[in-house]
Amino acid sequence: MHADLLFTGGPVLTPEGRTATAVAVTGDRITAVGHDEVHDLAGPRTEVVDLAGRLLLPGFQDAHVHPVPAGLELTQCDLTGTRTADETVAAVRAYAAAHPEREWITGGGWSMEAFEGGTPTKGLLDAVVPDRPVYLPNRDHHGAWVNSRALALAGITRDTPDPADGRIERDASGEPSGTLQEGAMQLVGRLTPPATPADRKAALLHAQRHLHALGITAWQDALVGDFLGMDDPSEAYLAAARDGSLTARVVGALWWDRERGAEQIPELVEKRAVLTHGRFRASTVKLMLDGVAETGTAALVDPYLDRCGCATANRGTSFIDRSQLPKYVAELDALGFQCHFHALGDRAVRDALDAVEAARAVNGPSDTRPHLAHLQIVQPVDVPRFARLGATANIQPLWAAHEPQMDELTIPFLGPERAAWQYPFGALLRSGARLAAGSDWPVSSPDPLEGIHVAVNRVAPGADTAVFLPAERLALADALTAYTAGSAYVNHLDDTGEVRPGALADLVVLDRDPFDGPVEAVAETHVAITYVGGARVYAAQEA
Repeated sequence: MHADLLFTGGPVLTPEGRTATAVAVTGDRITAVGHDEVHDLAGPRTEVVDLAGRLLLPGFQDAHVHPVPAGLELTQCDLTGTRTADETVAAVRAYAAAHPEREWITGGGWSMEAFEGGTPTKGLLDAVVPDRPVYLPNRDHHGAWVNSRALALAGITRDTPDPADGRIERDASGEPSGTLQEGAMQLVGRLTPPATPADRKAALLHAQRHLHALGITAWQDALVGDFLGMDDPSEAYLAAARDGSLTARVVGALWWDRERGAEQIPELVEKRAVLTHGRFRASTVKLMLDGVAETGTAALVDPYLDRCGCATANRGTSFIDRSQLPKYVAELDALGFQCHFHALGDRAVRDALDAVEAARAVNGPSDTRPHLAHLQIVQPVDVPRFARLGATANIQPLWAAHEPQMDELTIPFLGPERAAWQYPFGALLRSGARLAAGSDWPVSSPDPLEGIHVAVNRVAPGADTAVFLPAERLALADALTAYTAGSAYVNHLDDTGEVRPGALADLVVLDRDPFDGPVEAVAETHVAITYVGGARVYAAQEA
């Protein structure tokens, strides 16, 4: 049988390394991997792709991403490119002027380091949008910037108490200052105009095109459900899966409502059945255990420090009852759900591992493949537990570098010992843990090659900074494996993630072989062609 697609002129990244120079694809599967002998499978209708020294590798998979909100933000007030307060305010002003028909100004993506203390004020927005409400989540989507009009519509005053899972930032006189943290975001977010079903599907397909252009062939959507006013992508996925426009393979992580308990589990079982169709599978539950370090909401074993280096009373926030978490996880595991934990602080990481351990004790070994995302602060004593429990470390490498948010809003409040426990990629790998990788887009760039650059260098692309905890750097091959086979394992896509006979032909051609250059130049590599199941879904010349 002749191949439909033939790649020649290698190199090809296989599980054993760059050990092949030719790959044949028939239908949606890889049928041969080797060298010149594979050329015999070429026929009169075979499409031949000359790699010309460019690297062929498995398609990248993002193990933690939010494509629909990202796609929506790209069509709203997109602040992801701004770096200073002046730039950010100017971008809001320009967007508002260009869209006088918008009842609300929404969007987001501003950087905390652009504003003193990471908390911009309502006055900055009032000066440029005095007559319409403004609601703009920050880059990490754990806080939102609002103007006076939005606060008034929500009825938020100096007398409004903080919600149990959030904080209203206040000025010296006690008045709301214009930043809402965590659960407090919903006080305004629930009032914003919802996107229509057509908007959500268009955002999904827009995001899919962008992800394919970055070589991403599959992903795990880390929030499928209703949360803090974010648009539920469920129906968009189901519609795209039914009409065939969903070309990626997607796992949806169903949102665990942190204000409820085990009574929601039957609803999750029903959602899994209803939403699973074609290339979309809702087989995971997302449990958000804590917040983020730079707002003091990541859950820590010991208290945060103040600016003087003294211990405070704040140990962060645990969003799910810690005493009940093991029971919830054991029940989900018994029902065949994968648990996807948001765990940044060392207490949240330990709580997640404790819950996985409890599930193992109750249910015995399973193939549910739990994974912990973010892992900013991991105590050394907990590092070996990942391998022992079979819990995958789901890393977001772009965050593991010196930048203002790290150096000004995080390290001073952790102290030197805990700061040295951050993003321990190397330690986790050396301990035997399996690594998967993701972006958390739109929190940070979805480009896997940028993430790989930071994973191997611990320096942001183009930055002239010191290496961040150099012992935690990964080898290039290990970083690539995390973004391919590692994330494929988390996604239960066992016939993807590797270039081998019988695997699905989810493949990427890069514009060069990054192994041939210095690791400091990894981010200069780009995607040339992306295939899903042997079908071309992106080519650079079409961009």
